[in-house]
Amino acid sequence: MSTPTIQSLEAIPVIVPMSVPHKTASATITESPLVLINLRLDDGCVGHAMLFTYTPAALSSVTELVRNLEAMVAGQLLAPKIRTETLHDRFKLLGTQGIVGMALAGLDMAMWDAHCRSSQQSLVSALGGVVQPVKAYGSIGFDGVEGSRDAASELIEAGFTAFKAKIGYDSVVDDLAVVEAMREVAGESVDIMVDYNQSLTPTEAIERVRVLDSMGLVWVEEPTLAHDYEGHARISASVETPIQCGENWWGPLDFQHAVSASASDYVMPDVMKIGGITGWTKAAAIAETANLPVSSHLWPEVSARLLCCTRTAHYLEYADWWNPVLQRPIQIENGCAVVDDSPGSGILWDDDAVTHFRVDT
Repeated sequence: MSTPTIQSLEAIPVIVPMSVPHKTASATITESPLVLINLRLDDGCVGHAMLFTYTPAALSSVTELVRNLEAMVAGQLLAPKIRTETLHDRFKLLGTQGIVGMALAGLDMAMWDAHCRSSQQSLVSALGGVVQPVKAYGSIGFDGVEGSRDAASELIEAGFTAFKAKIGYDSVVDDLAVVEAMREVAGESVDIMVDYNQSLTPTEAIERVRVLDSMGLVWVEEPTLAHDYEGHARISASVETPIQCGENWWGPLDFQHAVSASASDYVMPDVMKIGGITGWTKAAAIAETANLPVSSHLWPEVSARLLCCTRTAHYLEYADWWNPVLQRPIQIENGCAVVDDSPGSGILWDDDAVTHFRVDT
């Protein structure tokens, strides 16, 4: 079978309201600004991917940058890994983090999806993995004691056997009260994680996590600045609860630097920031070499499939932030994400919803 050629690249900006605003220690997210990507091949197949810009202020820039990439790939043979690495070389002087990294990752994900659809195989099969259920946890925002207790109850009713809450309140007493409220609802059989969203200094983090050490938490996430690898390593060495980091590391090189510094006990790459599917496979190999458990950040449809191909897979983070524009959002059963072997990476648009949420940029 001949290799198809990339024909065109389309980027569609949409803003999807969240069903429940998501609060963190630093901000409240009420909507998902997304760039939806369609990569068309000359054999008629279309690959899909999406980018989350966090703020509408970046939506126009990311959309335009993705569109500008068309001239660099149109007419070329579809070869996701090679195309991605060539583009990273071309942007080396500008840098491949921030919105440049986002655009390149989105194109990479769309190319992999197109490759799988054209060859009629799932992403899991294409990467040599095994389709299987993936342990998943639900997310709770910066919702205080009562709000976190209520959210924990709802997640348990929805079938989750693990969840993560945002903390970083005025004092560790408040943090502890939130964890105790969730544990009261969940019992000892449910896994609980917490996320400080980079809100503490290393010294503050050590003091607070030592108080939380008795709560049986699976991990404490990003207690200090994401790229303070030495600070995170100091925290990890000073507390009993495992430290989790990785969602804000840009590309395999950041990942390698962090792992070399022993920045965390667990890692959780974000497929958009780590460099798309190509970047994830490189990061997963680094993690396997270091025997580090790998969880995911956001992107549950794609991430679940990637975790099926990750030797040290740990947990999938579930979020429904862009479910309205998807034909088949991933489902949770018995605490696990259900992964199927249909062609592609799990992304298909609900065209009516895309039209409804589309915005001008």
